[in-house]
Amino acid sequence: MTGDEVDAIVEQWRRERPGMRPEPMAVFGRIYRLARLVGDGQEKVYAAWGIGRGEFDVLAALRRSGSPYTLAPKALAASLMLTSGGMTGRLDRLERAGLVRRSPDPADRRALRVTLTDTGRRVVEESAEAGLAVQRRILDVLPPADQDRLADLLRTLLAAADTDTTGPAQ
Repeated sequence: MTGDEVDAIVEQWRRERPGMRPEPMAVFGRIYRLARLVGDGQEKVYAAWGIGRGEFDVLAALRRSGSPYTLAPKALAASLMLTSGGMTGRLDRLERAGLVRRSPDPADRRALRVTLTDTGRRVVEESAEAGLAVQRRILDVLPPADQDRLADLLRTLLAAADTDTTGPAQ
């Protein structure tokens, strides 16, 4: 296998700082680049439905919640790690496009519920399939067993990152 840009960066660090041990860059540099490239591809696909990744994420969260595809804005914001202001902007755009509907919560008149419309459900289902096709085109260069192993390895790394509360090394 031939080298790539990440290999060149790692090699430059090795040359310039022999004691540095830049090997993690070989993993995380590729993860960052892969996420950016695939994410940009999905963004282009989602544009065909008039949505971006942010709007897709809201629609997908509602669709995954199950029938009747309704959540409180706070629950949506928490699941997407957004501020209430960020969520409000997304919901405004989606409501104007007719993809979601906001209505009073029947259990609490002071609260709202966000519901996926029939059009929103169609958009998220179709765009999710198209977005997965982008991911599959990249991932399918690996045999299924390697895909499973990669998912397992990334799960392990993600768990380590989630539990690493020490912050940057001093």
